[in-house]
Amino acid sequence: MIVNLFRRRIVKSAGYSLQGLLSTWKEEEAFRVEMLLALIFVPLGLYLGETRVEKVLLLGSIFLVLVVELLNSAVESVVDRVGSEQHDLSGRAKDQGSAAVLLSLLLVLAVWGLVLWP
Repeated sequence: MIVNLFRRRIVKSAGYSLQGLLSTWKEEEAFRVEMLLALIFVPLGLYLGETRVEKVLLLGSIFLVLVVELLNSAVESVVDRVGSEQHDLSGRAKDQGSAAVLLSLLLVLAVWGLVLWP
């Protein structure tokens, strides 16, 4: 019984997660670009990383960008849901989400540069 409840919860959660990925893909151009780049850089990271640690660093930095972009999109959706009028806090929240994405992209450059630079 508990196993069935657990399975149902996992299936429901996976469905919600898939909905989130699909809606972000549909609505956010930046996410689409980052996903397409991930399709290139994930196999490249697996190929170029010499050790498991290097591979995890290369891939982890790519996945972190996707996670941060999803969170940034969620913040933007909530802010847009609350209202369309200009407000300093709304602008600040969106700018901070954008800054988080920028920092994650800079992390990719740093990790890939440090791991792959001879």
